[in-house]
Amino acid sequence: MITDNKNTKQYFDDLYRGSDDPWKIRNRWYERRKRTLTLASLPHERYGRVFEPACGNGELTAQLAPRCEELVATDVAEDAVALTRRRVAEFPHVKVQQMVLPDSWPGGTFDLVVLSEIGYYLDEPQLWHIVEHIHQSLSRDGAVVACHWRRPIEGWTQNGDEVHAKLRGRMSLPLLCHYWDDDLVLDVWTPDKQSVHDREALRSVF
Repeated sequence: MITDNKNTKQYFDDLYRGSDDPWKIRNRWYERRKRTLTLASLPHERYGRVFEPACGNGELTAQLAPRCEELVATDVAEDAVALTRRRVAEFPHVKVQQMVLPDSWPGGTFDLVVLSEIGYYLDEPQLWHIVEHIHQSLSRDGAVVACHWRRPIEGWTQNGDEVHAKLRGRMSLPLLCHYWDDDLVLDVWTPDKQSVHDREALRSVF
């Protein structure tokens, strides 16, 4: 597994140098379905401030943008950052920047953190560092959603099941929902375990 940040950056730089969509996430039904599941799992319809690390070429970013007031999207690859900026150019409240995690983390508080297809590329100390960042920056009613591929990935030692087992063991937040199928695993953590129905019913009282 590549754990050195310089090597990891080179890996993704090489991927995007060869293609602006190395995983074919724009058009594959698996990828479009995964994005739909991720968005549908969110306990709130809208969020204040959202952080999406490892934004890739911005397909999920473009669907998160209409559901928040502010969105910070980052990626280690310069080409991915440029692609995402073009993809979300119509959304002035989206800030896209190059960032190497977990050494860097955006300042301020977030109401939602989206960890999609990032965990395999981190060794255990790096993953724990990201969890620590989340604990320090998540708002009191915030949520964390993680979604990963469950099958082996060539060149990397972890799959989604292993990443999520580690996250569930370390995340000091209640698990709101858990979904898995043969392809992917998805978890949502939030301090408030009320169901979406109960949240909406409570708001309608006032």
